[in-house]
Amino acid sequence: MVTEKLYYQDQYLGRFTAHIRKSEKDEKGRFYVVLDQTAFYPTGGGQPHDTGTLNEVEVMDVEEIDGEIRHYISESMEVGSECIGIIHWERRMDHMQQHAGQHILSAAFEEEYGYKTVSFHLGKELCSIDIAVDNLTEEVAYEVEKVANIIIIENRPIETRWVNREELSNYKLRKEVSVSENIRLVIIPDFDYNGCGGTHPKATGQVGSIEILHWEKQKSHVRVYFVCGRRVRTQLHQKHKVIQNLSVLLSSPQEEVVGATKRILEDFKEAEKTIASLKQQLIEYEAESLTVKAKEIEKYQLIKEVFENRPITELQQLAKNITTKSDMMIVLLVNESDEKLQLVCGRGKNVSVSMNQLIKQVLPCINGKGGGSDVVAQGGGQKLMSPDELINRLVDSL
Repeated sequence: MVTEKLYYQDQYLGRFTAHIRKSEKDEKGRFYVVLDQTAFYPTGGGQPHDTGTLNEVEVMDVEEIDGEIRHYISESMEVGSECIGIIHWERRMDHMQQHAGQHILSAAFEEEYGYKTVSFHLGKELCSIDIAVDNLTEEVAYEVEKVANIIIIENRPIETRWVNREELSNYKLRKEVSVSENIRLVIIPDFDYNGCGGTHPKATGQVGSIEILHWEKQKSHVRVYFVCGRRVRTQLHQKHKVIQNLSVLLSSPQEEVVGATKRILEDFKEAEKTIASLKQQLIEYEAESLTVKAKEIEKYQLIKEVFENRPITELQQLAKNITTKSDMMIVLLVNESDEKLQLVCGRGKNVSVSMNQLIKQVLPCINGKGGGSDVVAQGGGQKLMSPDELINRLVDSL
């Protein structure tokens, strides 16, 4: 069922009248209608679908499937009835700005440096293109952005033209078209010639501006993130707000925020080193005080201790520090948190008991997991008993 595509006749048409030719549910149980004509653009060519209403019924999605344009709606509508369609205009204009901006940016990359665009994504907040290059420098990105914005300022026309295969040779296309008939070209004269089925404004000036935000390596390509038009103002507002807040927090003017942040980070790293050193000293003092409490069991010295909410890494270090003070030392440490029990077991070098085997004997009691070596082992599990009971299980297992 062929629907007349009004969005190709007038991309600025935001309100239209149509008749419903088909009203059904798809295989997912979603209501949809097919109209005799529509201004709703369906998802395709990297551009998302339009939204809006049909007789005040919400249009949530638009797709072209097997040649028919389906308008997915929130409730059923009657076949043969007339409806008034209203396009969510801010969304349409935003998509036109981003899509045309992508054409301009891709053409600028190729025109200035020969970098071809291999893919395009129009997201809700950001857009991106993947360019066929291993690396992108600040200088290149700045120059391309400058050229793209000059094309916008010049307010060049953006034309569309329907051609056949034979006529394609008359145009300097940047890439091969993907269809063999009903070929639609989007043209910025003397700058960009592209096969495209999307909607675009009539002139480059309506794109407003282009801002490259950042880029990242993607396998053999570089992904460039950018915004156009209204989104540039949104990004500017968001970033200005962040900078203003940082300026207040750092008590620094905007131009000194980076330097102030670097100084704070350097101070923080030094503080972290100091804290780590002090923690190490505290653990050493703690190891010495616990060593005094060691009990003689046969030929071994035994230390058993229960803690609350201690990091397992601290207990591991504590156990190692204690076992260095006596070759005949056995250390059994249990940590209790709100949700689980953890244990660390260590031994001196002349102790024959395997710590790995020891914890494996008691871990099933708490549905736990863990492991380690004969010298030191650790694990954890559910809080199915008290920490004192668990530590006594360890002693009994010795």
